[in-house]
Amino acid sequence: MRQGFLLLALLAMIGCNNVLAQQVENEQPDTEIKVVDAPEDQAIAARLGAITDAISGLEDVEISVTAGVITVKGQVANAQLKDELTTIASRLEGVVHVQNQLQEQLAVSSRLAPATEKFREILGTTVQMLPLLLLAVLAVLLFSLLGSWLSRRNSLLRKLGLSELATNLGMRFVRLIVTSIGILIALELLDATALVSAMLGVAGVIGIALGFAFRNIVENYLAGVLLSTRNPFAIGDFIQVDDMTGKVVRLTSRDTVLMTLDGNHLRIPNSQIITSPMTNFTRNPLRRFEFNVGVSVTLDLVRVRELAISTLQNMPGILTEPRPRVLILELGDSAVSVRVLAWIDQRKTDFLKARSEAIRLVKTAFDQAGIEMPEPIYRLHMVDMASSDADNSQPVSTVPMQPAVVNADVESIDVSADTTIEQQLKDELKQSAEENLLPAATGNKTD
Repeated sequence: MRQGFLLLALLAMIGCNNVLAQQVENEQPDTEIKVVDAPEDQAIAARLGAITDAISGLEDVEISVTAGVITVKGQVANAQLKDELTTIASRLEGVVHVQNQLQEQLAVSSRLAPATEKFREILGTTVQMLPLLLLAVLAVLLFSLLGSWLSRRNSLLRKLGLSELATNLGMRFVRLIVTSIGILIALELLDATALVSAMLGVAGVIGIALGFAFRNIVENYLAGVLLSTRNPFAIGDFIQVDDMTGKVVRLTSRDTVLMTLDGNHLRIPNSQIITSPMTNFTRNPLRRFEFNVGVSVTLDLVRVRELAISTLQNMPGILTEPRPRVLILELGDSAVSVRVLAWIDQRKTDFLKARSEAIRLVKTAFDQAGIEMPEPIYRLHMVDMASSDADNSQPVSTVPMQPAVVNADVESIDVSADTTIEQQLKDELKQSAEENLLPAATGNKTD
């Protein structure tokens, strides 16, 4: 109850204050505004005329003053001068009102007059600054020539062991830096150093935009610089990148060109080569091949291994050191998996030919020795318990040691290095004028 009375009293006070404020606003002053020593109309007109004569574009304005009311007539160049004259006239002492009857000039000559005047000012300023302009241009030209001269002196970077692409990139940076110094000196002479910050800001924004737009091109270029510096391969090397293989033809600033064993050109982006696992089969002239053979579980594995090793030792192109090896991989349900390994010299022996002939000769030797290479089958044996002891007494079958390879067969084996791709690669290098950042091959390479 008490709170209700307080609320009513508060509302009543607010209403009274509003009524009092409205009464104050409606009250009119009883005293008159007296003007003492007010300027005469002629004095106001003379003062405004002097002002318009001093402002360009208001020289032809007609001014009349009657009882403190200013009337201006005539034509002005633009609306800005019209508004400025009204503001100036209203600030004069003794002015009661301003009647602005000015009209904008629509003639072409009047419109061109300000622009002509501005051009004359710029021309005059340019003539005054002509010696500084010539000196600034001379500074830019001198530093540009100095940068070009330094960019051709790449012997120092060559001595550091940098590649041609890395050297060219470094020389371009040197030229850019020297030329930029000349431009900064020219701007300092012209007292336009504030323009440098604006140029740097614009260059930064443009650089970010170009970086996003040409990201792949920049990545491939920088990857080409790294590849040409590290030299992970040379012309003619047989390499593998991911699942792509071929002989290296050339390295460009954007991609690496390979010639596959089918004679096709394969282009791989440099950035992919940098970020992917790569195998170079040519750096080490010795290379090992391997293949798996399945033999029966009833055979003597020691004799199987000796037969395979002796067969490979009699084969042309197989190195005696490291010697061939035979490893037993696993025991299956119906066969034992055996892995045969041997080494060759890629400079004299073709890898694919040697592996093919090794598989053929091992199979021939196993067939001649009666070694069974079973298919994955399942057999069900029904054994009588009474005869189990007699069956267990049977010896394990052995492999008769027979000559692994017939002499006539050995003479017909061809494992010589295949130079078909090498010849096509040489022809490609002679015919194509595309840039190549790799040094020339020192000799024939094989796969």
